[in-house]
Amino acid sequence: MRRTTENTQADDAAAAAGDPSARRGHTLSRALQDWGAALRRRFRAGELGSLPVVLVLATVWIVFQSLNGNFLSPRNLSNLSVDIVGTGLIAVGIVFVLLLGELDLSVGSISGLAAAVFAVLNVHHGAPEWLALILAVLAGTAAGAVQGYSCAKTRVPAFVLTLAGLLTWNGLMLAVLGTSGTVNLDENGLVADLTNYYFTHDAVAYCLAALCAGAVFTISYLDRRRRTAADMPHRSLRHIALRAGAIAVVAFVSAYLLNRFQGLPLALLIFLVVVAGLDILLRHTHYGRQVYALGGGVEAARRASLNVTGIRTAVLAASGTMAAIGGLFLASRITSVSQTSGSGVLLLNAIAAAVIGGTSLFGGRGTTWSAVLGMLVIQSISSGMAITDTPTAVQLVITGGVLFAAVVIDALSRRSQEAHGRA
Repeated sequence: MRRTTENTQADDAAAAAGDPSARRGHTLSRALQDWGAALRRRFRAGELGSLPVVLVLATVWIVFQSLNGNFLSPRNLSNLSVDIVGTGLIAVGIVFVLLLGELDLSVGSISGLAAAVFAVLNVHHGAPEWLALILAVLAGTAAGAVQGYSCAKTRVPAFVLTLAGLLTWNGLMLAVLGTSGTVNLDENGLVADLTNYYFTHDAVAYCLAALCAGAVFTISYLDRRRRTAADMPHRSLRHIALRAGAIAVVAFVSAYLLNRFQGLPLALLIFLVVVAGLDILLRHTHYGRQVYALGGGVEAARRASLNVTGIRTAVLAASGTMAAIGGLFLASRITSVSQTSGSGVLLLNAIAAAVIGGTSLFGGRGTTWSAVLGMLVIQSISSGMAITDTPTAVQLVITGGVLFAAVVIDALSRRSQEAHGRA
């Protein structure tokens, strides 16, 4: 300890004397110390953030890379970045619902219905792709809004009402598809290009990486200014710079790996833009604050004169919209729509992705980026199992185990927050 204190005092003296290298080292050291102190405070209060899921993801990647050297190859990582998009978009909608402490069980059926509406309108009736796409997304929005309004008015738990919706929208999808059962999409069409188009120029991926890092720094800095003006707790500039630098490293490494295969996938770009936009909507707008407030307690929200019916309707409508968009991406991946669209483990994976990523089942805590991290974990397990020829049964067991661990961590975190008066 004494040696450390002496070194720190020497660094401070060198920095004060104008040594540039000492100043840089001192600034980085202070930034790391601030970050570590903030992390310890959050851990003690039960606010674990995304650290547990990041550690799980790193473990999954290390294990599968040791089993098969192709797991972290540019080809596999590029395919992984596209495979997470369809279900990931649906999981983002689930995050909205979970923030209210509710659960939407109809998203799989809505995704299949939207894909069926698009396919039938475009292929069977000759409607332009852009028009069929808009109508398909609106169908998902309408389905979600009907469920949200019904939940708010009847005060029936969302998981019960959306369970009825699961059956209703699935039956409607079968009716839309008719006797044909399967509709093949145009392989050169707009929707097919959603998951098959790549920006092959290296500069596109690198520019996006720089934009991500710059956006993170700018948004964090502006948030710091607002909090400082309001005399609220805020991050230090060193912490903001360290966070933006870490994201820049991840972004540029990702860009480098993607450029080594086919370039930046259009699907991944759309996914990141949507997630970032919805994150800003949730965390930096009046609507987003209302969603978090309602998730913190319905009665308290009513006493605060919040429009509970309007918020619930909007949240379920957002979930339906994201389910419809996700369904179109899933249809794009296989260039067809069938009677099995939206079924299988799609619903379970979407919910698991949101929960594994850190969104609380108790409401009031989580971000859209939670769905991205959770989906990366689930799809990494799936990809690793495929590369190592592991049976599907083992994949389901491992995914279930990770989900169970996430739920336990969420419960323990909430208990810790209650002990500290934060829940």
